[in-house]
Amino acid sequence: MQPFIYLASQSPRRQELLQQIGVHFELLLPGADEDAEALESTMSNEPALDYVKRVTLAKLEAAHQRLNQRQLPWAPILCADTTVAISLNGQESILGKPEGPEDAQRILRLLSGQTHQVHTAIAMQINDSLSHPMPLLAVSSSEVRFKTLDEDLIATYIASGEPMGKAGAYGIQGVAACFIENIQGSFSGIMGLPVFETAQLLQKADVQFALHTSR
Repeated sequence: MQPFIYLASQSPRRQELLQQIGVHFELLLPGADEDAEALESTMSNEPALDYVKRVTLAKLEAAHQRLNQRQLPWAPILCADTTVAISLNGQESILGKPEGPEDAQRILRLLSGQTHQVHTAIAMQINDSLSHPMPLLAVSSSEVRFKTLDEDLIATYIASGEPMGKAGAYGIQGVAACFIENIQGSFSGIMGLPVFETAQLLQKADVQFALHTSR
């Protein structure tokens, strides 16, 4: 049984959710010489589900290379990516992290009074080869309904700083929970790490955690 994993994510929410289920992990973060943001570039007309899977696997490959370059002892590697998307007038748009306050305002106006989708993909490298066997991959998809947001509320929320650095310009674990009328899906998936799917991957990889049972 594997006693720990590497988590290739800076997200405090993902770290908290792993701690919640008793996973021991060490961070495996990009160095100053890596352009981690470039991995999240979108492709024209790429569906959100395809995008989140592609980005997560690209992050996993980069983390695997990082592990080897740093000559660290082997352990399974976990990566994740969360993507927010909205379909309006029959066209799907991916809503990434806001580039600044004006972009956050644009995104929150789009979400106001609408239902959007949140997709979180998780991938786990279970041995020291990316091809034999292939990495484990799972996706959690949820729907979130926002109440109508007036301009003053949007401005107050942006001034809090919470939208910055978050896909879709909000964090469900923060004050933005006040905006949400309804959720269909996984709360932890919307936070950034779906606990159910993560537990399934951990068990397949024979990683020790609180409720691990023998296969």
